Amino acid sequence: MDLRLGKKIALVTGSSKGIGAGIARGLAREGATVIVHGRDFDKARVVAKQIADEGGTAHVVTGDLIDDEQVDAMLRQVRNVAGDVEILVNNAGGSGGASDWSTTAPEAWAASYDANVLAAVRMAKALLPAMRRKRWGRIINISSLAGLMPPARNPDYSAAKAAMLAMSTSMAKAVAAEGVTVNTVSPGTIHSEKLDGKFREVAESKGLAQDASWGEVEAAILPLFAQVPVGRVGTLDEIADAVAFLASPRAAYITGSNIRLDGGMLPTT
Repeated sequence: MDLRLGKKIALVTGSSKGIGAGIARGLAREGATVIVHGRDFDKARVVAKQIADEGGTAHVVTGDLIDDEQVDAMLRQVRNVAGDVEILVNNAGGSGGASDWSTTAPEAWAASYDANVLAAVRMAKALLPAMRRKRWGRIINISSLAGLMPPARNPDYSAAKAAMLAMSTSMAKAVAAEGVTVNTVSPGTIHSEKLDGKFREVAESKGLAQDASWGEVEAAILPLFAQVPVGRVGTLDEIADAVAFLASPRAAYITGSNIRLDGGMLPTT
């Protein structure tokens, strides 16, 4: 299926590693010009080089999305290298730090809200005017299964990701008649570099050989972390494919939706 993303300009925040990097590579494979963003220029440049090596087009911008001045400077970089952004993927975020209900602090909640929700709001508010003028745009906010099925730990993160779901629905309704769609993707357990390292660390502690294949590690350790009905973790390519479809002209009638990529983890009843 041709997603017709050729010549589209896409900005993926927090794309110097992990899920964001996977999304950036996926959009580039579909023909979009991708702007790789991160706080570390060298790490972002590695992702941009990977895209170029695969025949895609990528630029690098840097900036901390909780700092208004840095956001303004970053957006000037974006316009200088690529022009108006047509596809915005708000992937940057994270937790204010590991905590539970005995140690959680209001400051951590404020930090998580700023890094996840307000970072996305800053980007959308800045880029929506051009999308509305052109009557075409795509905003995809990366939430988390934690926003729908919160664990006992890190409540600040779960609350922030749940807020992103409500924010996306409101924004979608506000711009639906102007050719701009707004959707959310909520990943579950995904095979990132960070997850791979954690699984292998636990596997070694359980006596699994250091050179065990990923399939062996996954089969032994996944049940200790999550009960995934499909029996495996998701891949970065699967996240990227879902985002690329939502970013495409073919998804013009999908807005205000939340796409779960969780292997069936969330109970439906």
